Amino acid sequence: MEKKRILIVTQEMDPYLALTEASKIANELPKYMQDNGMEIRVLMPKFGTINERRHRLHEVVRLSGINVIINDEDYPLVIKVASLPGARLQVYFLDNEDFFKRKLVFHDENNKFFEDNSDRMIFFCKGALETVRKFGWAPDIIHCFGWMTSLIPMYLKTTYKDDPIFTNTKVVYSVFKNEFKDKLKNDFTTKLAISEDISKKHLDYFKAGDNTSLLIGGSEFADGLVVGEALDEKVSSFVKKAKGKQVLKMSDKDLTPLVSLNTFYQNILAN
Repeated sequence: MEKKRILIVTQEMDPYLALTEASKIANELPKYMQDNGMEIRVLMPKFGTINERRHRLHEVVRLSGINVIINDEDYPLVIKVASLPGARLQVYFLDNEDFFKRKLVFHDENNKFFEDNSDRMIFFCKGALETVRKFGWAPDIIHCFGWMTSLIPMYLKTTYKDDPIFTNTKVVYSVFKNEFKDKLKNDFTTKLAISEDISKKHLDYFKAGDNTSLLIGGSEFADGLVVGEALDEKVSSFVKKAKGKQVLKMSDKDLTPLVSLNTFYQNILAN
């Protein structure tokens, strides 16, 4: 029987970057799934806080040559790789000097939200899908962790819907509590419309540019949702009303019910 292919796309992962409890499940989930016969790949941003020497990152030259266009600006994508400690598993890091060289993650030294966080998110989401195309590796499931990955479900249902690599791909989005109180720049939705397949109806889910709208937008276009506790009221209401989606609830005190997630994946693939 052919192994199922699971792609984990996350903005954080222990031990490289641990901002929330989600970093733990992003670490443990791929190891568990690989041990249970699935083929796993992991993508995350190469933030400047990640020590390349300590974690033994090196550039993957064969994957070079990808450029990501944002609002007519062309940004080169550099892909690096490291082996996840305690597992025979590779983690691919998406890097760009303009977006990820700085030694801070989402806020500057004065705790001000970076003005280009929207561009960084678009770059990462589009770059992740372009990287998978470069792999020539068709995932059965893409599981997205964090607000920074929230555009991927929508991109898969629009811009990339006819791409043969993603024809049979299901997408799961993890919905946890809000992580920031700031707002993205006003031109955010204009930039995220990366193709003519993306309409105003698609953009309206994200237009507020706050953490809540990103979580709702990611949830709307996902096939399945992994839902934590302490959600924003609007997000919680949206999830409760969601139709036609597989939903798995998780406790914030125990974010790693891996057996449940394995069954959840199987149910997603069966529909």
